[in-house]
Amino acid sequence: MRGLARREFCLVLLRRMADVRPDLTAAALPRLGATRAEAHAAHTRWQALQHSPRAPRGLALRVAVLGPPEELEDRRFGDLDVQVRRWPLPLWPHLWWEMLTGPGGSVLNEHLVRAPGSRVPAASAGRLLVWEHVLDDVVGLPGARGVDPRVVTRWEVHLPGGVRAAFVWGLLQQVTGPGRAAFPP
Repeated sequence: MRGLARREFCLVLLRRMADVRPDLTAAALPRLGATRAEAHAAHTRWQALQHSPRAPRGLALRVAVLGPPEELEDRRFGDLDVQVRRWPLPLWPHLWWEMLTGPGGSVLNEHLVRAPGSRVPAASAGRLLVWEHVLDDVVGLPGARGVDPRVVTRWEVHLPGGVRAAFVWGLLQQVTGPGRAAFPP
């Protein structure tokens, strides 16, 4: 493998998800027609690009890997003009990769979001679907409180009743709390 593309980018995302849900990531590899060795090679290549002095940085790297975005939207947050870019990914047809960039193409945030027109599964503290719900589906629930775990790829939302929802790259990986197993059947 000489470079990266959307398929390989999915393999890179799976690498961080495997820290929490190795079962789901292993099951996802055949859906991409990938082996564990290919997933490892994609992750190694991504890391090499991240640390290479000659590789593009920030937005330029993402565009080099993912191609031109499917959607580009200008937004204003207070005094800051930002751009939102979105790309469909082959592993999750109901989700898109979203990147928020600031002046000069600096990457401010990036994660998986719901694709336009995709069905949003009903969400509540008692009904969260691993690998279906995204962060945006859960943060707006009554009593939801976002907690930054200080790892760029992760986020956690605490819900009433002691329920905790853990996300990697914006995709729900694990729900824990009273009477809930860490990994639902």
